[in-house]
Amino acid sequence: MIFITGPLYSGKKEYARRLLGCSREELKDRAVWDAQDQAKDCADLNALADELARYEVVIATEVGGGVVPIDPAQRAAREGAGRLSVLLAQRAQRVVRVFCGLPMELK
Repeated sequence: MIFITGPLYSGKKEYARRLLGCSREELKDRAVWDAQDQAKDCADLNALADELARYEVVIATEVGGGVVPIDPAQRAAREGAGRLSVLLAQRAQRVVRVFCGLPMELK
């Protein structure tokens, strides 16, 4: 599995599409994106990471780079998203961060 991360609207899906050599429609069958959203209220992040790692590509938007929210639920969602990203990076054969459309190989 290839794990692609980066800020919102940084070109992650377009990079994945080019990497896989597929159309936008084909990408839906080969990749999952917004993985960070699935971490919210997830009781077992390890099981979720195992499930997501079955895809060729997993895309997650980086969260937590801004102001820490006052709301405990929002803080918990950010923590879950961060922990899921760590688990996905551990399972990935390759980790790429896309920033301004530029891929940076991390692993």
